[in-house]
Amino acid sequence: MKGSILVVDDSLTVRMDLVDAFRNAGFHVVPCATAAEARRALADGQVALAILDVLLPDADGVDLLQEIRSTPALAGLRVMILATQAEVKDRIRGLQTGADEYVGKPYDTSYVVARARQLLSGRASDAAPERASILIVDDSPTYRAELARSLTEAGYAVLSAAGGEEGLRIAAATRPTGILVDGVMPGMDGATLIRRVRLDAALRGTPCVLLTAAEGRDSELLALDAGADAFVRKDEEIEVILARLAAVLRSAGSDRVQGNASLIGLRKILAVDDSPTYLAALAAVLQGEGYDVVLAHSGEEALELLAVQAVDCILLDVVMPGLGGRETCQRIKASPGIRDVPLMLLTSLEDRDAVIEGLSTGADDFISKSSDFEVVKARVRAQIRRKQFEDESRRIREELLHSEIEASEARAAKDLAEMRSKLVEELERKNKELESFSYSVSHDLRAPLRSIDGFSHALEEEYGATLDDTAKGYLRRVRSAAQRMAELIDDLLELSRVGRAELDFGAVDLSTIAEHVAEELKRRHPDRDVLIEIQSGLRAEADGRLMRVVLENLLENAWKFTAKSPGATIRFTAEAAQDDATLYCVRDNGAGFDEKYAGKLFQPFERLHREADFPGTGIGLATVYRIIDRHGGRLWAEGETGRGAAFHFSLPGKTRG
Repeated sequence: MKGSILVVDDSLTVRMDLVDAFRNAGFHVVPCATAAEARRALADGQVALAILDVLLPDADGVDLLQEIRSTPALAGLRVMILATQAEVKDRIRGLQTGADEYVGKPYDTSYVVARARQLLSGRASDAAPERASILIVDDSPTYRAELARSLTEAGYAVLSAAGGEEGLRIAAATRPTGILVDGVMPGMDGATLIRRVRLDAALRGTPCVLLTAAEGRDSELLALDAGADAFVRKDEEIEVILARLAAVLRSAGSDRVQGNASLIGLRKILAVDDSPTYLAALAAVLQGEGYDVVLAHSGEEALELLAVQAVDCILLDVVMPGLGGRETCQRIKASPGIRDVPLMLLTSLEDRDAVIEGLSTGADDFISKSSDFEVVKARVRAQIRRKQFEDESRRIREELLHSEIEASEARAAKDLAEMRSKLVEELERKNKELESFSYSVSHDLRAPLRSIDGFSHALEEEYGATLDDTAKGYLRRVRSAAQRMAELIDDLLELSRVGRAELDFGAVDLSTIAEHVAEELKRRHPDRDVLIEIQSGLRAEADGRLMRVVLENLLENAWKFTAKSPGATIRFTAEAAQDDATLYCVRDNGAGFDEKYAGKLFQPFERLHREADFPGTGIGLATVYRIIDRHGGRLWAEGETGRGAAFHFSLPGKTRG
């Protein structure tokens, strides 16, 4: 690895601990006790990564980081801050200033080394490919050194670990070309390490050779049963071991899985609790499992941290002063960037209603604080594993889609005419499949939903007098959920239909359609006093049925979001033509929206307002977008929170009123 590791910490214990760890891992280390020493080291030589303490005798570590980030010569330097967990504001300040990582004290040395490898690996990702790397896992320093020397002479880059747990972390961080592992070690033995590698989506293709001092055929069978690619006795000559390794690497070829995140890799857990005692105990347990634990003492601190640092799992206390756990959970699950992070609520409450209410906020799991910490560890592992599997499935789907697109393009280049006649047949088949699916959704799914809603209603009417308020509340929730699901099914079917329907172009009177929609809105809501202005004589060359769907959705949307606006006004007008296309606009003075999120409006199920304020399924604008796109036009939105919204769309051709 090119470049040195700069360790800047006024604690001699910390400096020596990290110096020993990095040197044992094959790095060149420059220790410094002050910011002045660090500046000289940065000016004198090549430093690949700097590890900074925040509290230095002569400077603030974050201020030193600011100096580094403002120095052009140090633009590529990776920086890790290593400081106390207690100061959440220091963590936020450090990450906002430009730290690549922030690890809290007390730290796990092997985690720091593994994370440093990961950062440096990312730094070198654009460089030329490095030579093959071999990870040696053996508890004997003498044998490790002898084997490392021979591998280096043979042209390999060498990584080494003294135990199975450390070996797994290094493997996850560096993705070595191959692994040589001792069969018998304290703690995790070689066979167990290989099994863990084979179970990990990112590492399962890594060639593994098991080394053992044991004699007899049983040892070889046990090694191969664990998933080893080869078995070599330690008393063999080094040349034999190298030859066996080379053969295994050749057999592996290029079949290794790329792009997956490793389950064994470095994971960051955010733990949020207002009890320092419980938080410290929880952090100690999770750190013992190899996780980097980020601590927050309130919901407000948790949200601040999540704005600057990504985590792999969140443990959130339910009852806290200020922003409680449930509201914090709701805010996290409403944020597109972090809502997919597994989140578990922690509570001392044992009653069933607390569990139901907690899960209804969007939490992925609910754990009692009285549970054994082994349960907490197991649940954390399960949630991280679930998220990893979901990410892997998404990646595979994207790769398959990309492959299909590439294959289609290749066929098009080879024989366009032939492709047109493969595609027609395929589209017909897909249309039949979609029709079958639509039938299934509309009949097979609607029927049980009607049963759920109907029987719940019957139960409420016939036995309501014998039910307490809690049971009645449950029934209302069941009926509401069933009705909500039915609405979603209807909207999804409409979205599917507009995407498949054959366009029937003709002269369309948009003004008349808009007037009919406006009249229907006023009829359905006689209590509303809304001024609707529709420019007369607006015509277009389009599909009349689909244009009615467009205007129904846009005008109903404006009607809904002006519900709380005094003097509600809705206008439908034509605007200046652009590039032989006419621009139209539906404008209102309603709730509006933050314009930086405008792009999300046209994605299915994306909503910028709370369901309780403005109900809806989040499908209507996606349907409008698909229709306008099929007409060859454009759709975009402008708005300001509390100042209304404007939805513009264009239709090609001479369509002015």
